[in-house]
Amino acid sequence: MNRTTPQETKVVICAWHPFTEWQAKPLVAETLRRRWPEMQVVHAPTFAELPPALPDADIFVGAILRPNQFQLAKKLKWIHSTSAGVGQLTYPELVASGILVTNASGVFSVPMAEHTIGLLLALARNFPDCARQQDQKIWSQQALWDKPQHLTELNGATLVIVGFGSIGREIARRATALEMQVIGVTRSGQGDATHAQRIVSIEHLDEVLPQADYTVVAVPETGETKHLFDEKRISKMKRGARLINLGRGSAIDEAALVRALECGLLGGAALDVADAEPLPAESPLWNAPNLLITPHTSAISSRLWQRETDLIVHLLEQWFAGKELSNRVDLKKGY
Repeated sequence: MNRTTPQETKVVICAWHPFTEWQAKPLVAETLRRRWPEMQVVHAPTFAELPPALPDADIFVGAILRPNQFQLAKKLKWIHSTSAGVGQLTYPELVASGILVTNASGVFSVPMAEHTIGLLLALARNFPDCARQQDQKIWSQQALWDKPQHLTELNGATLVIVGFGSIGREIARRATALEMQVIGVTRSGQGDATHAQRIVSIEHLDEVLPQADYTVVAVPETGETKHLFDEKRISKMKRGARLINLGRGSAIDEAALVRALECGLLGGAALDVADAEPLPAESPLWNAPNLLITPHTSAISSRLWQRETDLIVHLLEQWFAGKELSNRVDLKKGY
């Protein structure tokens, strides 16, 4: 693919979302203009302003580029997704185009890892019930202890992290500081084991699940990961274990999760993602016992857009230098 020079390049930025913090901040465009004043940078705050900017765009920066929008971008050479997931870009026209795609992998790793440690501690120490009892002005020491899942420690517990990419490794780094025993699970069984006792392939997931006191799911959304944790797989978990999902809602069969919580097979669970978002009021998840729900906030941080901007600058420097772009994704695989 022919690379452009800054003088020849038009970058279009459009990351719009109903949630305001997912919307691209002016910081991105302002930084690019300062770094490359000869480059044309267009920031479309909403999709309404996007169509006129696309026909001569070389690079698109944003979470979503819909098929009808993609058809307008006749000169497009590279799409940078401001989200880590790229499932929204895997439609046939874009997959077949051969256009280079990168994602924001690494941008969210630190806040998501800290969020996950918070969830692990909340489940171990039963903070959700403490908060509920506080609302009712109940001193619940005995009631908390009498629950089947006693207050416990993370120290010495086994943590299985399914999806041992940048997020999984950051979780492992913090978990080992708490003296947890970490087992990473990757598609290939390969990976950086600096903060894991071992790494196994996804084919061996069922062998390590019974060892887990806590399991964290941090997988991308692909055909292979849909309902990765179905009723059969959840049944293989240690009785009283806790399950956390912060990858994609589709990775867990939510009905099976509710049943496992109701019968006591699982001692608790925490979800930062759901199959349908916002989670409908009629969802049984709201009333499932020992389930903590956070509203897809694990990746959110006051430092988000500075990290996004730093990554985009780094990738553009690689682009103009003719180097291989880091964070490149394979749309056929979905990650």
